[in-house]
Amino acid sequence: MNKLFQRCASILNKSQNIYRNCSALVLKNEFHTTSTKFDLMEFFDSKKNWSETNIKVGRSWKLDELRIKSNTDLHKLWYVLLKERNMLYTMEHECNEKVRLFPNPERIDKVQESMDNIEKVVRERNIAYYKLETGETGERPVEDVINLIGLPEKYEKKEYAIPRFMNSRWVKPYLENGYINSVAVKKFLRLYKEKQYNEKRKAKNRDYNHVQQLLKRFPDLDMELLKSEYPDVDIEKAKRTKKARGHFMPKY
Repeated sequence: MNKLFQRCASILNKSQNIYRNCSALVLKNEFHTTSTKFDLMEFFDSKKNWSETNIKVGRSWKLDELRIKSNTDLHKLWYVLLKERNMLYTMEHECNEKVRLFPNPERIDKVQESMDNIEKVVRERNIAYYKLETGETGERPVEDVINLIGLPEKYEKKEYAIPRFMNSRWVKPYLENGYINSVAVKKFLRLYKEKQYNEKRKAKNRDYNHVQQLLKRFPDLDMELLKSEYPDVDIEKAKRTKKARGHFMPKY
């Protein structure tokens, strides 16, 4: 009888210990270090910044800082920046709806610059990997083509379901009907070249007049430095004009 009682007591003691261990495990699982989820409020900034007019933020990520990070860190950082950009876009839209000033709008530019730098670093690593494995860059090939309005542009090659000569939707308007050689395109190119020529001519005249004013105000100006700053301007011709002389006898 005593043995049976001792055995029951030991079993009861073991069950109590198991219960304590299980309860301790349950209590431990209640504490975690994962980020708190706020559902749709994650698209908005923290409430303490809603009434602020100036929010202290850091600078964007530089290329040298991103090059020393692993691919896993870049992947995590990309999604952190993506979440930050979505939040800033939401806050900007909300401020526009409420006709309020969006604090520190340069934050969007900093986030976008950081994301662009991450893309550059990832592209550099991809190019280095493909050159090591295949001897090629792995980038999509690019060629110079003439578009429909007769202007040159860079075209990235891509795969199509059918070859070019069988693509009637491209051949007929682009080659057979002659969009490039049409009268409208030729007129556009003539006016476009004329506009470019006028812009260059006006810019050259502005530099020429500015050099004359500099020679008038500063007769002891260093000519070598002036030529390096304005290489398209005839300095010797500008020195002989009345605008460059002023009301004194020039030294040159």
